[in-house]
Amino acid sequence: MYRVGSLGRGRGDSAGQKHDPEVPCRSRDRASYYPGMTPNGGDGERWIGPPGLSHQRALRDGLVIAGLLFAAYLVVIVAPGARTVGFDAFAYWSVNLDHPYARVAGELGAFPYTPIAARLFAPAAALSWPAFWWLWSAALVGTVIWLGWRQALLVLAFPPVAFELYHGNVHLLIAAAIALGMRYPAAWAFVLVTKVTPGVGLIWFAMRREWRHLGIALGVTAALVAVSLAVDGRLWREWIVDGLLPVANGPSQQFYVGIPLLIRLPAAALLVAWGARTDRPWTIPASAALALPVLWISGLSILAAIPAVERLRIRSAAPARAPVVTAPSTTAGSAGSA
Repeated sequence: MYRVGSLGRGRGDSAGQKHDPEVPCRSRDRASYYPGMTPNGGDGERWIGPPGLSHQRALRDGLVIAGLLFAAYLVVIVAPGARTVGFDAFAYWSVNLDHPYARVAGELGAFPYTPIAARLFAPAAALSWPAFWWLWSAALVGTVIWLGWRQALLVLAFPPVAFELYHGNVHLLIAAAIALGMRYPAAWAFVLVTKVTPGVGLIWFAMRREWRHLGIALGVTAALVAVSLAVDGRLWREWIVDGLLPVANGPSQQFYVGIPLLIRLPAAALLVAWGARTDRPWTIPASAALALPVLWISGLSILAAIPAVERLRIRSAAPARAPVVTAPSTTAGSAGSA
């Protein structure tokens, strides 16, 4: 049962008195505000929603509680024993620009991203590891709050998000870049210079003929790559040989979803193309997650972008409020002519 609340008595409606059927009553009007709801009768009547609504809310609340308990389990039980908190973030803090691709993906400290990303993370070495980890964790938690906004608890309860916060990868930042990319296409550059293949989401702009957005995303990325090639040409060769190709074969050190990228990438492209034709923006983060070079469980945290994508898209589609133009006063005009 979904209770909207009891109705107070109006003026002159003391106990035992009834409303005149000709006089409008707030309880009768309430049906227009809550379609599909009916009164259960009685004095101070309450309103009952569709039978399945309470079950859906109970299921949702139960899943949220279970997800939050799982997150707490990772922090309180798993972390002290496994001692792998910040496993991925350690690679960002310890990246060595002389040989950033010396370790294979899946090993502690392995850095598989482009030389642009290596330059981006290199200043982190100026901090101590604990300082970097706490700042990085705060940034990820803030990203979760921004992505979910009023639904932040739902996002936090999503198990892949808990894994992401535990390991400290960049998937949540990629989710934020995808959401921002709906309004500011340059944000897609971060996706393309880190995980690369989730950039398949740009097919959304191509299918919808939003050429300006597509041009900005690709143009900003191309400019960054051009500058990086001029400065770090050697690192690009090392990235292709020691960073990109080993990742394509899959890491051997950790668990991941073993569907090859050659199968997932075309499927992701078809998914976002279908979403663009049918106006389903949730397919953008879904295709990006599916197209990850390695499909970690924590990589599914990219799906946390869905609430933000919908929210930003609604805001950008909202019509601008027209300025209010007031007509000149007749009295003032008469006085002026006189």
